[in-house]
Amino acid sequence: MDVIKEFKVIGKRLPSHDAVEKATGQTKYADDFALPGMIYGKILRAKYPHARIKRIDTSKAEKLDGVYCVLTHKDVPNNAIISRFGQTRAVGGFEGVYRVLAEGKVRYYGEPVALVAAETEEIAEKAIDLIEVEYEELEGVFDPREAMDPKAPKIEDGKSNVVARFKIRKGDVAKGFAEADVIVENEYMSQFIDHAYLEPEAGVAWVEDDGSITIRVSTQVIEHYREIAHVLGIPESRVRVITPKIGGGFGGKEDITVEYYLALLAWKTGRPVKIVQTREESLSFRSKRHPYKFKYKTGVKKDGTIVAVEAELISDAGAYMTLSPWVLLYSTVNAIGPYNVPNVKVDSYTVLTNHPPSGAYRTFGAGQACVAYEQQMDEVAKKLGMDPVEFRKKNYLKKGDTMANGWKIPNTVALHETTDLVLKYLGKKPKPSGPKKLVGMGIASGMCSYGRMIFLHDTSRSKVRLELDGSVTIECGVQDVGAGQEASLCQIVSEVLGVPLKKIRIISGDTAATPIAGTTTATRQLYMSGNATYLAAMKVRDNILTKASEIFGVDKSELIIEDEKIKTKDGKSISLRDIAVACAADGVELFCEAQFNAPFGEVPDPETGQGRVFPDFTYGTTGAIVEIDTETGEVEVKKIASAFDVGTAINPMRVEGQIEGGAAMGIGWALTEDVKFEKGIAKAQSFAEYIIATAVDVPEIKSIIVENHDGLGPFGARGVGEVVLAPVPPAVINAVADALGKRIKELPITGERILLALREKS
Repeated sequence: MDVIKEFKVIGKRLPSHDAVEKATGQTKYADDFALPGMIYGKILRAKYPHARIKRIDTSKAEKLDGVYCVLTHKDVPNNAIISRFGQTRAVGGFEGVYRVLAEGKVRYYGEPVALVAAETEEIAEKAIDLIEVEYEELEGVFDPREAMDPKAPKIEDGKSNVVARFKIRKGDVAKGFAEADVIVENEYMSQFIDHAYLEPEAGVAWVEDDGSITIRVSTQVIEHYREIAHVLGIPESRVRVITPKIGGGFGGKEDITVEYYLALLAWKTGRPVKIVQTREESLSFRSKRHPYKFKYKTGVKKDGTIVAVEAELISDAGAYMTLSPWVLLYSTVNAIGPYNVPNVKVDSYTVLTNHPPSGAYRTFGAGQACVAYEQQMDEVAKKLGMDPVEFRKKNYLKKGDTMANGWKIPNTVALHETTDLVLKYLGKKPKPSGPKKLVGMGIASGMCSYGRMIFLHDTSRSKVRLELDGSVTIECGVQDVGAGQEASLCQIVSEVLGVPLKKIRIISGDTAATPIAGTTTATRQLYMSGNATYLAAMKVRDNILTKASEIFGVDKSELIIEDEKIKTKDGKSISLRDIAVACAADGVELFCEAQFNAPFGEVPDPETGQGRVFPDFTYGTTGAIVEIDTETGEVEVKKIASAFDVGTAINPMRVEGQIEGGAAMGIGWALTEDVKFEKGIAKAQSFAEYIIATAVDVPEIKSIIVENHDGLGPFGARGVGEVVLAPVPPAVINAVADALGKRIKELPITGERILLALREKS
């Protein structure tokens, strides 16, 4: 198979195939869909964070005119979902039980207890109010450190609240600290953060004529059809999941949201059923970014060389295990950051509490670790009296170094380059704009993996078909969350087959119509589905080049494909349309469904954490300049610069969009976003209380793309969807600390905390 050496489409700033429809409001999202005879579903939620269910009486609700059905756990064929972290028992073993509807007791405020389907949303709401539930309130636990105590209330009866623990052991930490000239110890805290997507959880389900269930839902994982089939007790082949375009996911739609409830209500009533969660439901009851408590101890030489790091990480899993062990593993592997440290000891824990379940969120645990280790880097540099940039540069990982988990890095680590580019753009720290203002500048470097853990043996499939008129159809189960996952696949095929984007159609996200491509999570789709699509397109390319070589009587290595033609070096050509017809006449395949298999490795050693966990990492640096009003405590982010080595930018415009979006999210993470639970009850129930960064808050952003072309994705690309967020919060936090001359170690850095810090300092 030939190799494409000169790009004609890859790397170009081409508009996405769906850009116009999105910009003009034509795109149909989950809530834009309706069917004749559709009814509406609502969820009855628990009124206590921890309580026994003594009695549920649904009789009054069932008698209400317009109510089609009322369901409790007794009506669910398989109500208990086993979350087996023990599928990879060498790194875990806890089996968590997730319940579709609460059974026996409720474990968090807002846990689903019953379902209603009714003629209108108003009737469904009234029916919910008529359901009587008698509770026996139980003592709750809301601090993960307290929950680790064997005497603490048990979330899962009879089992420890600690659902997973990881370790990393490298070198001799005691010896490293003994050799250190300076030792710095600190504790840091990160908060609960909501995904705050524009589109809340929504979908429609209906029963087909053959009795199968179809669900059209906003999800990052169409493969949830398997779990849905299990809950209903029917074959997987009888469940179809379709995802339209998604109005924001960020990990919040990786977990199942409304799919079980839609399927159950449609299955029980035989009617199409729609559920759209309110913003209050989404903010109060849905999964959040795991809050963490960190302890860091760092030993360094006088010249700034790090000789030892000891870290403890504790995350709040909420009331059910869900994805918490995997999030913790990401945090553990990333706990030391992109630094070469010879002696490492990391202990990490994820712990059940009576909060709503925590789940996947952009950076998937790596971001929380970055918030902690990048603050610690600044604090150590300050203790040494050393420039924080030079301190980082002295300890950055480089190609050939060994990470804390023992993996020897085979590819470029362009941290020196990204840091220099960021500093060049930021320039010198400006002077304050007034007498009551303080200015600070900070940087942070970060890393995130792309692709899932290699011991899971990830795969993705994609199909490419050259039509007889020279156009192309791609079929791939990829779920497009708005980041251009579909568009990247189209651009890859355009490069390989020489077909313009306007003649390429992609069919995506449908378990009954597309090859399974895996989840749109873990920054994996460009890497996994991109490679699968590339392999499929290259096979079609090889077939048509072979046929063209027969027609022209030349070796196919002498042929090129461009502008919808296959050309020889002496100027002869044949159109893709004609070559497709010639192939079809001779029975030459014009399609290929290819599968890409990620590298496979063994599970890391459970006692030392040594072993490769991820396929590869993306690295980069962010810098921020802030100005603080000392009278109000208000922080204004004046400028942000972010530089990342993306391997190869399939489309620089989309990469820049990711960087800019990451910057906006990072500002909110650092300064304003906080769900604030009190005894398990969320205090932020609308965007009036939950403050995200708006266009007014987002400053000038400089997106800097570095390309070393040695990523594992198609054409040497690396994934960028998550890494572009990770260093933004600590860069802003470090800038605030630089301005104040004092560090606030608990997030978010609100005006109140800044004023308190100023008073303490004075």
